Amino acid sequence: MRLWEGYAARRMTDPPLGKILVVLAHPDDPEFFCGGSVARWTAGGAHVTYCLLTRGDKGSDDPATDPDALARTREGEQRNAAAILGVGEVLFLHHKDGTLQPDLELRKDIVRVIRQVKPDRVVTSGTEVLSDHSLNHPDHRAAGQATLDAIYPASGSGMYFPELVREEGLLPHKVTEVYLAQAKDSNLTIDVTEFLPKKIAALLEHKSQIREPEKLGERMREWMRDPHSPPELLRYVEQFVRVSLT
Repeated sequence: MRLWEGYAARRMTDPPLGKILVVLAHPDDPEFFCGGSVARWTAGGAHVTYCLLTRGDKGSDDPATDPDALARTREGEQRNAAAILGVGEVLFLHHKDGTLQPDLELRKDIVRVIRQVKPDRVVTSGTEVLSDHSLNHPDHRAAGQATLDAIYPASGSGMYFPELVREEGLLPHKVTEVYLAQAKDSNLTIDVTEFLPKKIAALLEHKSQIREPEKLGERMREWMRDPHSPPELLRYVEQFVRVSLT
């Protein structure tokens, strides 16, 4: 036990819980990027809200696919997955999949959600072109950039989008901290070993997206295994860049 306690003290530092808003591009992004952490947070009493910027209407390589039908399927899959992880609410902003741009329209939409939800912590995606030695989807990059621009300075200042105050009664709200998933140079490692089965179960709800579902658990364990954990105490982790705004 002393060995694990020492390892935990060095590696696992997750700040106190509060209201958490997860802003990502597509259905299934939350489960892939931070599903274990979301399960851990909700088990600890946090209220988590998902905000998906698209409905995932391009989530197929088959040109004969009906985008609207696929989007409806993916919305349902996302709600089912979120329920497994204890997520309180799932919002869709209905921007078109594959065309996200970190422009003022998207920024305003995210500011609106931040002012509605009033989160302490916002989780979004990294903005690098390369992620884990592979290409990062342009929608992921755009989602991260637009969310960061919405958080600072726009959501916390009445000088930005004053019509949200005037017309919708949405007062400015300052976010306390940001977690970037799939980002380089992570500075926060969260042990999700206990919650890995829930993450896998939630991912399996995305039936339209998961190929070879019988191998998913094996893939997740390989992907999430912490190489720094002692062999006799194998752990599974999710990593983030944490930015404090206080």
